[in-house]
Amino acid sequence: MPGVIEIRTYKLKPGSGAAFHRIVVEESLPMLHRWGVEVVGFGPSLADEDLYYLIRAYPSLAELQHSQDAFYASDEWRHGPREAIVSRIESDISVVVPADSLPAV
Repeated sequence: MPGVIEIRTYKLKPGSGAAFHRIVVEESLPMLHRWGVEVVGFGPSLADEDLYYLIRAYPSLAELQHSQDAFYASDEWRHGPREAIVSRIESDISVVVPADSLPAV
């Protein structure tokens, strides 16, 4: 099991949830997979389509930082879905926890 789990939540601009989800599914997720990022879960909130979550797993906190630095600095991200994603986000919060701190399901 990976060493750390990142839980990222997004408050999206009103009415942008459906478009955001489409871009995540069609562009962002395939790119994350190409970059070797393990996506554990993602999607809109059941209670509010303009709230969204992305959960990713990494072997260590250092690997999380290294992976995200490389991904977000890449031409593929900057010239790809970056603007379509970022322009729909009002705010975001990331929480990183040890993978073994999550209860077994």
